[in-house]
Amino acid sequence: METKDYLKDIQDIKQMMTQSSRFISLSGLSGVLAGVYSLIGAWLAYKTIYFDTSTSGSYRDLVISYDAVYRLLIIGTSVMVLSILTGLFLSLRKAAKEKEAFWNPTSRRLLINFLIPLLTGAFFIVFLIEKNILELVAPLTLIFYGLACVNASKYTLGDVRYLGISQILIGLLSTWFLSYGLLFWALGFGVCNILYGSIMYFKYDRK
Repeated sequence: METKDYLKDIQDIKQMMTQSSRFISLSGLSGVLAGVYSLIGAWLAYKTIYFDTSTSGSYRDLVISYDAVYRLLIIGTSVMVLSILTGLFLSLRKAAKEKEAFWNPTSRRLLINFLIPLLTGAFFIVFLIEKNILELVAPLTLIFYGLACVNASKYTLGDVRYLGISQILIGLLSTWFLSYGLLFWALGFGVCNILYGSIMYFKYDRK
């Protein structure tokens, strides 16, 4: 009986140490919804690119008007803002339910480590759009988002690391098939987020 008590105490201490060093209130459902938003955004982007532009049959040869680029930026920004707001709301609700602090040194480190690669990528991608180098936008958004996830994963659930690695691999593969950039974008931001979000939801949130 005493041995069982010691083992329970060790498990409790280990859990407390994990909670103090990792932000575990991240909601898996927010990943699922972010994936859904991304698929809707990809569909709207497809309509904008292939129905509102002139093309000779190749992604590389697309002639996209400034109005179309403006609409694409609105679509991308809307998906990002909706995903962030959904993530914040659901994570706040999960933290309140589990009586844990949402804004603490760990969540601040998580945010900083996530934003460094993400903002670097955003700046570079805006530069590419300004130079009309559009074929690299989809691969690089996936790669920089994946790097952000990997960089931040040490401060949150370990599954985020595998999500990031998947995004990086899809982004690198997309550079070999530039004509299918939007399809890879939907696969990475849409399908992968839904898949990993579902895994995290059933693995952590349902407990």
